[in-house]
Amino acid sequence: MALRAVVFDYGMVLTGPPDAAAHEKLLAITGLPLDRFESLYWADRAAYDEGRVTGIGYWQNFLRDAGLPPSREMVEELNQWDVRMWTTQNPPMVDWQLAIKQRGLLTAILSNMGDAVLASVELEFDWIRRFDLLVWSCQLGVVKPDPAIYRHTLAELKTRPEDILFIDDRLPNVEAARELGIPTIQFSSVERLREDLIAAGLDGVLPLPG
Repeated sequence: MALRAVVFDYGMVLTGPPDAAAHEKLLAITGLPLDRFESLYWADRAAYDEGRVTGIGYWQNFLRDAGLPPSREMVEELNQWDVRMWTTQNPPMVDWQLAIKQRGLLTAILSNMGDAVLASVELEFDWIRRFDLLVWSCQLGVVKPDPAIYRHTLAELKTRPEDILFIDDRLPNVEAARELGIPTIQFSSVERLREDLIAAGLDGVLPLPG
């Protein structure tokens, strides 16, 4: 493989798991049982990630669908805790990105993300500025696994599909990339990523994480 770039998902790859305390706070504010909360939380998430609604609008819709009064105070509090839940990081993966860049390869982030979370990420994490390309779904108006967002990334990187490695934790996103001819690794842990890189013969091309 004539590897020229590594493209990372953000959530659950460059970040750790969602902040558990923030998730508990969201449940406490709404008073909803876990199953009901999760069903409502993900029902309209694509619209948020596509930029069709803002973080405030997302939570207004959430409360309306839950049959709860969408007070301004509750909406703002939910939005703040949701942002906190996703503003985490995975230090070994962040360090690995820098090692890849120092090896002379391009690096990019390709992530489904809403506006409020993105604003927090840009504020909190200086390391995102090290990437050569940042593709955020809310700015492009397209979410993974739509092929258009991968084609956009390839065009911006000026690379062929076979010249990049795409790493994402979600299987539908990985499969969509593979259908375009992009080599992929489904991420679950740093340890498993090391194994997968070695199995793919990429340990001679890339530094190993962790």
